Amino acid sequence: MLQNYQINLMASKLLWVLFSLMMIPTTYTVFYNLTVLLEWNMLTISSTPIMLTLIMDPLGLMFSCTVLMISANVLKFSTIYMGDDKFINRFTVLVLLFVLSMNMLIFLPHLMMLLLGWDGLGIVSFILVIYYQNPKSLAAGMITALTNRIGDVVLLLAIAWTLNQGHWNILHMWTSNENNWQILAITIAAMTKSAQVPFSSWLPAAMAAPTPVSALVHSSTLVTAGVFLLIRFYNFMSTSWWFSSLLLLTAVLTTLMAGLSATTECDMKKIIALSTLSQLGMMMAAMGLNMVHLAFFHMITHALFKALLFVCAGSFIHGHMHSQDLRWMGNLSNQMPTASSCLVMANLALCGFPFMSGFYSKDLIVEASLFYTHNLLMLMLILVAVGLTSFYSVRFSLSVIWGMNNSGPFTHLEESKSLTSPMLVLASMSVISGASILWVAPLKQQMMCIPSYQKFMPLILVLLGASMAWLMSTTTQKNNSLLLNLPLNHYASCMTWFLVPISSQLMLKLPMYMSHNYLKLTDQSWLEMMGGQGFNKLSVNISNTLMSSSSSMPVNYLLMSSVVGLTTLLILL
Repeated sequence: MLQNYQINLMASKLLWVLFSLMMIPTTYTVFYNLTVLLEWNMLTISSTPIMLTLIMDPLGLMFSCTVLMISANVLKFSTIYMGDDKFINRFTVLVLLFVLSMNMLIFLPHLMMLLLGWDGLGIVSFILVIYYQNPKSLAAGMITALTNRIGDVVLLLAIAWTLNQGHWNILHMWTSNENNWQILAITIAAMTKSAQVPFSSWLPAAMAAPTPVSALVHSSTLVTAGVFLLIRFYNFMSTSWWFSSLLLLTAVLTTLMAGLSATTECDMKKIIALSTLSQLGMMMAAMGLNMVHLAFFHMITHALFKALLFVCAGSFIHGHMHSQDLRWMGNLSNQMPTASSCLVMANLALCGFPFMSGFYSKDLIVEASLFYTHNLLMLMLILVAVGLTSFYSVRFSLSVIWGMNNSGPFTHLEESKSLTSPMLVLASMSVISGASILWVAPLKQQMMCIPSYQKFMPLILVLLGASMAWLMSTTTQKNNSLLLNLPLNHYASCMTWFLVPISSQLMLKLPMYMSHNYLKLTDQSWLEMMGGQGFNKLSVNISNTLMSSSSSMPVNYLLMSSVVGLTTLLILL
């Protein structure tokens, strides 16, 4: 019955209805800057109440509307991309569960109840990553699930350390001896979910999931769950002196590592995944620089243009028989003009080009970091990451849109309405959302007066990165950068600074070596010789020796049998 009912055709319309209904309280709370808190006392365990707490504030409602709108467009896109799948209804239900888990994480500020959405995201993401049921998908799903389980464990530890406060509501935390441990546990949980260094290897691996899942995971769900958790906890966590410094260091390393890795990658979806990693580092860096509202602003705008980027990439992959290699594509500006135009708009927003949505959030973060007094090295690395974003975005566009066509002669490219309508909706939001949120939302950003050269520095870095990518992509192979031709640098870049083997093979190598040697030296050697096999061999040798040394008389056989039987009985007793 479930197969006969086309859930995939109705899911997008259902999410659009929910989005329209959600816009009413969102508009009201944003306009009046209100926060509504609802608490329902479910039960009490030794004077500790277990409450279901709902919070409706401008930040949560705006983010929920963004999640619903992106999910509606992604499900509309999946009707074409996953149209030949026999189990598309099951896929749609899993995506709806994913959206439900993210909304539970948004609206439940209670640590115990927050686990429902937190674990829901981890379980459903594992099922979606292994959706294609092949060894590569299983390996990617395992590293995704195990990395997220680290975050689940430390979140459970934070719940245990908060027990002495008599509640688990993150809005009412007070100072205690366990504060530093709680803050460290929540920070590690957020870093695992948002794939910060050293937990970054699962994010590119999760590209084994279908492209609609990637569009949802990398834009507004799962990876942004860690950022949103820190935004919710920020007032409590910023009381620790080391929190901002630790967050800034890991965020800058993540942004730099992802930017350098994306410059040498040839897999289309992995380049976009690494750009997600880079922008997540930018959001975390903004929080590390005490600009929590700008981090939230960039999270909203990034979700919109990143979903657009994945939908455009998915249409290219669908047209090229599900090939993801940049080197098999080219000249798509003439064959798929709508998707190519939307891809250029998404890349411009990603780079922070003036008057696109990414410009208003990313430029504000860079300007604020220049305006306030911060560590010079961290600031320089952030500026380098801005230039790297422009570099790999232009390289990506040159290979796919304006480069020569390298695909087969029988490739059929078309743009149906189910492909173009989500693109156009997300493209329009990628243009207008930045300015709209900046004018409407209460971001609490003060005026900043900086010199002209600092004001134009982000734009100069964007143009510099774009021009370098243009020169390196249009010249011959002999004139390419020496850094890309060095084997060590190339492997380090493709393996995200060797985090992939470190987080998988390196951790398993010593236990595997020890267990293999134990199997050879103990289980299959000494235990066999001292156990049943050795005793059997010894008894056979003794009996053969006795038989060969004695004459073949019946009395000797009876005597030998009785001796062996008595010996065996004594051993058993």
